[in-house]
Amino acid sequence: MTDSAAPRSPFDLTDHVAVVTGGGSGIGLGMADGLARAGAAVAILGRSAARLDIAAEQLRAHGRPVLPLVCDVTDEDATTATMARVRSEFGALDSCFANAGVRGVFTPTLETTLAEFREVTRVDLDGVFLTLREAARQMIEAGRGGSLVAVSSLGAFQGMPRQPAYAAAKAGVTSLVDSMAVEFARHGIRANTVAPGWFDTDMTSAGLADERFRERVLPRVPARRWGAPDDIAGITVYLASHASRYHTGDVIRIDGGYLKF
Repeated sequence: MTDSAAPRSPFDLTDHVAVVTGGGSGIGLGMADGLARAGAAVAILGRSAARLDIAAEQLRAHGRPVLPLVCDVTDEDATTATMARVRSEFGALDSCFANAGVRGVFTPTLETTLAEFREVTRVDLDGVFLTLREAARQMIEAGRGGSLVAVSSLGAFQGMPRQPAYAAAKAGVTSLVDSMAVEFARHGIRANTVAPGWFDTDMTSAGLADERFRERVLPRVPARRWGAPDDIAGITVYLASHASRYHTGDVIRIDGGYLKF
């Protein structure tokens, strides 16, 4: 679907092709599910073939093509080849959601080695850059515009003790996407960042299961619950769709009001 051709509904993703990295579970799967429900063909990328296969079966229930692809987004050659595979299978790419990420270990900054720091930033920043770069390359070559989206975190705006690499990477993602929004706008490509709050996923399950953590954090969420993968689907469809054709360079928080309370 091109930016210049209005669909039957602004949220109709029929004939739309989307990529979601880290699409085998959690927020990434919530994104992919929303896209497939809206009519998109979806390629989900991740490091676990088994997890991707399970997710693909769930997504195919919506009747749309799904392509699970094993890919380590920190590997430049692998990412380039995988994104090219999406193009060969599905044709021109319309939207790309760079969601793959890791949190790393909770370590005081003074005890964090450079290797540990880079282990996180390689995935959470370098991997986002490689993914969106290749998506933008395809979109520019196709000449039909598109939507680039990266998943950041509230850690980009709040101090995160004992997580210096994660916080730095997520803040870097925001600036990276802003740069792309300005640079690629002339090609009809928009670029935005989604910043989720506290979502109940595999990555956060240990923390959310801790009673002291729940007692300290949950009362600060005005919605009075943790986010669920389904809560990310709406903004995903919006950012992929024709409805967001003039929306670029933004950071959209999906946090149940956490940052405002």
